[in-house]
Amino acid sequence: MLPSPVADARRLLDEAVDALAAAVGQASAAELVEVVTIGETVTRRLERIGVDAVAGLDRHGTFAEHGYASPTRALQDLLRLDRGVAAQRVAVAEAVCPRVGLDGAALPAKLPATADVFAAGDTSLAHVSVVARLLASPPAGRLSPEIWAGAEIQLAGAAATYTPRELQQWGTALLDALDADGPEPDDAPPPQVNELRLTRYATKPGGRLVGRYDDAALFEAIATALDAKAAPLTADDDRTAAERQAEALAEVCGWVLEHGELPSVGGRRPTLTVQIRLEDLEQRARAGMLEFAGQLSPTALRQLACDCGVVPIVLDGQGQPLDVGRLTRSIPDGLRRAVTARDGGCAHPGCDCPPSWCEIHHVTPWEHGGHTALGNLVMLCKAHHRQIHSTDWVVRLRDGIPEFIPPAWIDPDQIPRRRPRPSNLDRSDEGRRRIAQLV
Repeated sequence: MLPSPVADARRLLDEAVDALAAAVGQASAAELVEVVTIGETVTRRLERIGVDAVAGLDRHGTFAEHGYASPTRALQDLLRLDRGVAAQRVAVAEAVCPRVGLDGAALPAKLPATADVFAAGDTSLAHVSVVARLLASPPAGRLSPEIWAGAEIQLAGAAATYTPRELQQWGTALLDALDADGPEPDDAPPPQVNELRLTRYATKPGGRLVGRYDDAALFEAIATALDAKAAPLTADDDRTAAERQAEALAEVCGWVLEHGELPSVGGRRPTLTVQIRLEDLEQRARAGMLEFAGQLSPTALRQLACDCGVVPIVLDGQGQPLDVGRLTRSIPDGLRRAVTARDGGCAHPGCDCPPSWCEIHHVTPWEHGGHTALGNLVMLCKAHHRQIHSTDWVVRLRDGIPEFIPPAWIDPDQIPRRRPRPSNLDRSDEGRRRIAQLV
């Protein structure tokens, strides 16, 4: 029996994987980073090969011959996949693989630009699935064929840059901008439903709450109150978001029962009492002492001083207080609101922490003369704030927008990264014409 090309490819693939696995045990840190990158690129290319195979089986009628009315169900049984994962692969196959018309003629892929970046390993199955969903949405269906094709090229390019979630957000805004007329006006919009059902368990303590709020203002009020109490208590807080929100709701209700009013949560930051030696103050605060936590490292002091209320206590060489300052805000509330309006939460790409969980960072450090001004401030969650202060990541403002430069070990080219900003999309007729001209 002659060896088949698939069997030969399987043997070579096994040998390559075994060689890579063996190399991991002796690899340096830089080589391990390369292994991770290689693994992701190969995984993406294998995803494309698997999608091509699914499309081929469907074209040949193999699934139907074995009694399956749906390729999704066949993949569930063949690969032991959840239905959603199997359906995603089938949808991607329909979007990026060549097709056959009713007359037997070969047709190109529905999403040719996306198929190209997927085949090159520049994007993943999840990215392609997002593009396919976006271009099957009602706003995309109202576009002219030329603008639709141009939008597909735009989305394919963005898929190589953004995470799937960022691509979904950016792509939704892009299609809304291109869909100038929007949907037909509805003279009879559906009524708003606001309801909350409390059901006490019949056989055990406790109960269940099920709610729905179509009124955005009511939902916003509830979400704001819960958000104020549902943040992780410490870095080791392993409660799920659902558990934290459940306990937060009980705490808010308990406060109302006890005090008759909700606590003020206007985005206030911690107040710190920092003891600074006079000679350290003269050297731009190279060290400091907290009231309870003790000696601070320069890195920790700089991070705390970015966004908090500070009461400075200046000590002489004998440790005696020379001056006790008044409480001052390192970031005034009005300026914090301006940074919030610009960044909308943590500005680091891929992070979705809301503003209430974030701190304000000085791009040019205050100890180096950096101004507390909008053009020198960026909003970061605690994790990314700590990352900027203690790793080789660099943040800067370019054209007034934060962008992040990764360390060379992550990206040797150190290409700056930004969060997608749908608000900057060109919604004019000229912008739509430029999209159409991409085809």
